Formats: sequence, C-alpha cells, structure tokens
Amino acid sequence: MLKPETIATVKQTIPTLQAHGETLTRHFYTRMFEKNPEVKPYFNPAHQQAGTQQRALAGAICAYAQNIDNPAALAGAVELIAQKHASLGIKPEHYPIVGENLLAAICEVMGEAATDEVIDAWAEAYGVLADIFIQREQQIYDAQEQTHGWQGFRRFTVARREAASDNIVSFYLEPADGEPLAAHEPGQYTTAKVTLADGSAAMRNYSLSNAPGTPYYRISVKREPAPAPDAPTGAVSNHLHDHLQVGDSLELGPPCGEFTLDLPSEESTPLVLIAGGVGITPILSMLHSALARSSKARPIVFIQGSLNGAVHAFAEELRMLKGQYSNLQLHVRYSDPRPEDRAAGRFDSEGIVDGQLLDDLQAGQSARYYFCGPKPMLQHVNKLLKGKHVAADDIRYEFFGPAEALEA
Repeated sequence: MLKPETIATVKQTIPTLQAHGETLTRHFYTRMFEKNPEVKPYFNPAHQQAGTQQRALAGAICAYAQNIDNPAALAGAVELIAQKHASLGIKPEHYPIVGENLLAAICEVMGEAATDEVIDAWAEAYGVLADIFIQREQQIYDAQEQTHGWQGFRRFTVARREAASDNIVSFYLEPADGEPLAAHEPGQYTTAKVTLADGSAAMRNYSLSNAPGTPYYRISVKREPAPAPDAPTGAVSNHLHDHLQVGDSLELGPPCGEFTLDLPSEESTPLVLIAGGVGITPILSMLHSALARSSKARPIVFIQGSLNGAVHAFAEELRMLKGQYSNLQLHVRYSDPRPEDRAAGRFDSEGIVDGQLLDDLQAGQSARYYFCGPKPMLQHVNKLLKGKHVAADDIRYEFFGPAEALEA
C-alpha cells in the first residue's frame, strides 16, 4: 500500500511526464540496452525504431501516475501487459533491471526536478507495480503448467506448410515429444523463439489461427518487405518464410493473451467478427470456436477486408465454413480489387468497412464485435461502432505490437 505522501508526489510529476514522457522512455530504453544487453532479445527492434514501444511505455507511465490511487482502473492494461510478459518468459529477476534504469532515466532527463523526494516516491510506486505484475505473471505460469503442461519453450515440428495467400504462409506445428496439446482459447497467441542468420536470438508473438482442440498449432505468418539493417521490420517473419520447412523444428511458448472469445449467454445475440489483412489470424480461430459452440439461433457475421485477391487469406477455408453452417454470413470486401478479381467474383463489395455495410448485414447495436487488423482499420471500426452506440463491453479488439489508444 502506497503512502499518501508518495501518491501526492507521484501525481505532482504528471505534467512533466505528459510533456516529456517519450523523451524519458527513449532515454530509458537506450540506457537499459547499453547497461543490460541481456534483455534485448525480449524486445522487437522494429517497435523500438518506429517509436511505438516508447510511446506505449510513456502512456503506461502516465496512466499509472494518474490512477496511482485507483489501481483497479488499470486492471485491463495490467492483464494485457502481464500476458505479454508471460509469453516472453519475463521473471521476477528482470524487474530490478527495469526499475534501476527507469529511476536513473528519470534523474537524467528531469535534472533538478528529480529531487530525492521524487525519486523515492517513484521507487516506491514502481516496487508496488512490479509486485502486481510478478504475482499476476506467476498465476499465468501456474495456469500454463496446469492446462498445457509446460512453461518456457517446447520443441515443435513443422508437419505441414501451406500458402494462405501470396504473402501469408501457415505452419502446422506438432509437439516433437508426441504428447497431446490442450485446446487454446480462441484469440490467443504463441511465442516463437528463433536464432537468426546473424546468430542473434529473437522472440515474436504469432496468433494461433487454427480451431481450438486440433492436435497441432497453426501460425500464419505474413512476409514483410525486406528489412534494411537500420529497419529490422519483419526479420523473424521473413526468417520463417525463408528457412522453416516441413520437418524442421521451432520452439514455442504456451498460449497467452487476453483477447479471447467470450460468447454472449443469449443465443440470439449476434456475433460480428471483422478481420483486416493478417489480423484474420486470431479472428479465424474465434470463428471456428463460435461456430462449434453456438446453436443455429445465433447469427454470426464474418467480415473480411483485404486489398485484393492476391493477399486474400484463407478464402477457401472460409468458403467451406460458409457451406457447413447456415447461421454464418460471410462478406468479403476488397479495397483495391484487380480486374481478375472482378471477373472471378472473388469479393462481395468494394471499399472499406462502413456503417452501411453493417446495416446491410444487420450487424447492429445489439451485437458483440471482435476485430483485428492494421491500426488505421482498428481506429476506423472503433469510431464507427461508438457512433452506432454499441456498448463498450461489446467492442473488443487487438493490436499487433505495443498497445496504443485507438482514439486521438
């Protein structure tokens, strides 16, 4: 429990954090990677270069300061971060490293404003927050052990490799030890641990795109533009595309993530799933689960946005599901269709997801919505649903990468 004077001192730093938060977090990461290079494999360098990691941390620090006397308000953010930490194997011994470098960064960036009172208050506040994360992450590790039978990384074998589109490849991964897999929660991700060509270790999260309960995990990986030395976007994904073949091994962590399907108790409540680009991966797993667990009384609407037919992922799998389930309404919308897409009738409409489309599909205010895709799409859909007065509890989404606010 924080002392009242600690709470007051931390709150006094809010204006400084709001004005200089990103400067502070950029300095923090630079300092930590220099002083403690052993933690670098836990971070995606592309997010560092793009600044999204620094912005996300700055936002989290400000949010903690603003709600330091009401930590329950941060429960959702704590769960998201704890799940991400558990997916990477963050342990209690990592927290003193972060704390030491964060406090040092505060001193170095804030200068004379970083008085002993301020540093002592933030040291106490950080200690309390670290304890919250350590306890929650231990609960996640214990649950993984109980449900899935392992913590850390387990060796899997590539049983099958197939193209889901021109730029997405699916890898079907079976446990190398032959032991069965427990079903994951639809929407969860696993963590792949690889050694890159330069010998460096890296970890990346990939959503599980298969139906829960299959004897394999399926990750569906998008090839990114070739990374430059100073722009490492896609280094791991491209490594998997170029090097991971049938019979090869890959280390995976147990399923993690808080973006999971929670079906409404009322069977007649519509479920609307919206996927953009490679954001289809967790949404497709949710679709499989929803169809298997729902009666035909529940309308299920699946909206897939894609650029064109070349990058339209899982088209055949979705057509098969549509043929099997009478309560599934599938709508494919291309934003930039090719002439051959029009000739072949590969899509249902053209443009982006808009209010008229939702009205046409009878996906209204009473539905529950799950969506995933590029950030501009998430911002657009979130604004669209709020404009239609959909309840906040019925709007659920996931970012790929550090979480950021959808609203400006």
